[in-house]
Amino acid sequence: MLNETEKKDVRQRLKKVAGQINGIDKMVEEGRYCVDIVQQIVAARAALNKAAMLILESHAKSCVIKAIKEDHGEESIDELMQVLKHFTK
Repeated sequence: MLNETEKKDVRQRLKKVAGQINGIDKMVEEGRYCVDIVQQIVAARAALNKAAMLILESHAKSCVIKAIKEDHGEESIDELMQVLKHFTK
């Protein structure tokens, strides 16, 4: 579970990504140079990945540790690994 500071950080990052996506849409609408559009998509993807990593780090430091202490660690780690496998595709 994200604490309030983490939640604020992730939400701020997601708002920036939303702005980037809107900017990309505008670039497409204006017929901007394709490479410039792709570069902005790469930047937006990197920003989303950073937000996801912050969430995964928080999950590992809170939920997974809690599950280990409650003797459900193996299931929690398996779940985390599945998410990481999907994330890295």
